[in-house]
Amino acid sequence: MAFIEFRDVCKTYRMGDVEVRAVDGMSFSIERGELVVIVGPSGAGKTTVLNMLGGMDSCSSGTIELDGQLVSGMGERELTQYRRHDIGFVFQFYNLVQNLTALENVELASQICRDPLPAARVLEQVGLAGRADNFPSQLSGGEQQRVAIARALAKNPKLLLCDEPTGALDFRTGKQVLKLLQDSCRVDGRTVAIVTHNLAFTGIADRVIRVREGRAQSIETNECPVDALTVEW
Repeated sequence: MAFIEFRDVCKTYRMGDVEVRAVDGMSFSIERGELVVIVGPSGAGKTTVLNMLGGMDSCSSGTIELDGQLVSGMGERELTQYRRHDIGFVFQFYNLVQNLTALENVELASQICRDPLPAARVLEQVGLAGRADNFPSQLSGGEQQRVAIARALAKNPKLLLCDEPTGALDFRTGKQVLKLLQDSCRVDGRTVAIVTHNLAFTGIADRVIRVREGRAQSIETNECPVDALTVEW
């Protein structure tokens, strides 16, 4: 069995009398330690997929499993524990606590999970040991995103989920953030899933899931993923 299994998953929202299928029979698998890019246009259902993988939303039908756990069968209390211990989140906007230093932001996440990594060490890993005592307002956008990644990694999660992680960054800084995510997978063996509309990111992935109209339109594997620093867009 694969590390992650999405089997015939549907997610339906009701808006008044209108029923909207955000995800419509999605199926795919992800192996442990893979870097996966889930790519598609706006409204394709890719963020809904990320939210269901991360336990922030439930599916209407189908099954979702991660590392032998039936995520789609969890109750609210179990989902809270799943989000807390097993999933690291990185979003387009950094969501840092403004009155905490970089180190304190990372420590905040490590305090809530069962097997955290040392906050100072993770901050050093992302190249920010010298900015540990700086507040978010004293950091560039790229540095704030690296703090956000460090905060997610400090939880020592089974799965790192990234929703448009370079969307608020310039091209050069965006490549550095992609490289950091790629290294987390290659060096640490962490499973990383990046949701994006940017087709250029597909070259760095082990597996590419192309999403359209709520379905996995195609699933491809890259035998030789490229270095993130060489990506152009």
